[in-house]
Amino acid sequence: MKKNSTSQSAFTLRLLVASVFCAASVVVTLLAFGAFSAEAQLRQQVIMQSTDPLVPVGFDCSRIRELGIDKQENLRAGAIMIACGEAQGGTPSASSALFEAIKSALAPLAYGATDVDLVTGAETSPNVTQSETFTTVNPENANQIVVAYNDSRGRNVSPINISGASVSTDGGTTFTRVTLASGQGPFSNTVGDPVILFNGPTDTWYTVWLDGACGGQGLGGYKSTTPWVATSWTHYNCVHSNSQDDRESGWANNNPSSIFYGRMYVSWNDFNRGGGLFVRFSTDNGVTWTNERQLTTGTPFIRNVQITGDQTNGDVYIAGMDEGGGSFPHNNINHLYRSTDGGNTWTHTYNGPSFAGPGVGASGYFACMFTGGTAGVFWRHEGWGEPAAFNGVVSLVYAQHGAGAATTRPQWQPNISVSDAGTLLATWYDGRESASCTYGSTGVPCYRMWSRKSNDNGVTWQPDMQFSDVVSPLPAQPDPGIQATYAGDYDYGSAVLVKHATSWVDGRVAIAGASQQDAFTDRELVSQSPTPTPTATPTATPTPTVTPTATPTPTPTGCVVPNFIGTQIRRATQTWVAAGFNSNNITTIGNPGQKITFQSLQPGFVGDCGTTTITVSH
Repeated sequence: MKKNSTSQSAFTLRLLVASVFCAASVVVTLLAFGAFSAEAQLRQQVIMQSTDPLVPVGFDCSRIRELGIDKQENLRAGAIMIACGEAQGGTPSASSALFEAIKSALAPLAYGATDVDLVTGAETSPNVTQSETFTTVNPENANQIVVAYNDSRGRNVSPINISGASVSTDGGTTFTRVTLASGQGPFSNTVGDPVILFNGPTDTWYTVWLDGACGGQGLGGYKSTTPWVATSWTHYNCVHSNSQDDRESGWANNNPSSIFYGRMYVSWNDFNRGGGLFVRFSTDNGVTWTNERQLTTGTPFIRNVQITGDQTNGDVYIAGMDEGGGSFPHNNINHLYRSTDGGNTWTHTYNGPSFAGPGVGASGYFACMFTGGTAGVFWRHEGWGEPAAFNGVVSLVYAQHGAGAATTRPQWQPNISVSDAGTLLATWYDGRESASCTYGSTGVPCYRMWSRKSNDNGVTWQPDMQFSDVVSPLPAQPDPGIQATYAGDYDYGSAVLVKHATSWVDGRVAIAGASQQDAFTDRELVSQSPTPTPTATPTATPTPTVTPTATPTPTPTGCVVPNFIGTQIRRATQTWVAAGFNSNNITTIGNPGQKITFQSLQPGFVGDCGTTTITVSH
């Protein structure tokens, strides 16, 4: 990771780059992977009569580029590309070796706790692809974490349902995939592209997907106050009705002292309007979403990377990327757009320098990170990352093709989160512990999630260290209804006062003898200060003389006091315990439903986990 800083008016921007290096010979060899055969070009003129529920009846394949479908990341666009002969579907890997190498690659944890597989319950091959994650922690109860992701288990049901979520109620120790009695998730008629938001004023969780009930491919989803109960999810009013929306992102203002408290924002690219970048926001806790602003026209095309906001002042930021026409090689340019008035007006505040995008080759428009698979290349990625904002400082993490970087192994698809205590955690896929990667092979370790942490909002950074527990193989994409190059396009990490949480696609679990895409997750406590396990050096020492020694006084374990202001008194003890403190050491004054207006210790204060006491009142 490299860090540079540049100042902008009224806020500071810090850039973090995950560099990817590929040998020149490899790049030259793979330049031809974006080409299509003459037969495929002829098929573009044919009206498609596909039986695939993801493909519109009678779709005219000649309109693929007119509608920007070749640029869209969603799984519906991928199905159209497959049906029109512009792309291939996934296939299982031929590998059947046991993945003993991963077990031997276990290493002492540096960041994070124990990895958790989000995919619980039955799996039916080949509809076993789960990737592309969005992770949100309840700011009022850190024991509740919801991760939304794409899930191909409902690829062939009617109506289609390729959206999934898993929920933890114990702080991230265990997760359960939300499943109805039918064996499907509760998000019927949605086709992925996950967003999960928590609305503080109503204690309600909102998913945002590409929603068939919102114009065929608009923005909408389901909401719940008890997300772990599959039957509790109900459909809400559409964010945007359309037939060509793509790459949505979302952020919620959950600061009770903010004048924009409860406001929720969703940004996206609209390919019915030239691929322009748009944002809508709700001022009534998700009842209506009529406030729309257009940030770009689509010329040049600027991808909606991710949206975030600063909980300290309510400012909202959208990261965009000019992908230079796509394919490989190509250059990218980062952009930032900012609103200081609750989404009403936006300013283009940052136009970054041109940089080489990551990859080794391309399949159509998209650059890819690896060779292998039925398309010849795999894991499409243009360098997208994530912004994070706190106290007027914006951090943006992304990937670039970095010749001359510290490693010749790939580092890609990063995400970043900032806590209410001002700590940052950047996490990315990293191949430094492997010599090579083989598509779908259970016996070839490929990558691990690595992280780097800042305890002072990006001024200084701790060393980068392992985040996930094992070196994962490179998973295959066996679902024939999903594009062969797909392995998830982004991961969105988030944080609250006491912890960071992030998720990723992992290949350690084999199905039918092949590595396949599972969604995994882990969390890092704000109060943790990881130190690598040192290697002991044996030395000869004389036998010591036995002398009485005093029993050492144990060092108190420090926990960070959370922010209770604006939360309900009934949640106070849960929040206190989730921060690591003793449940007997909190006094609450007021009725359970009243909002807390006073706490005897300031948020961010580090106290002894076992003895520190606090009083909160309405």
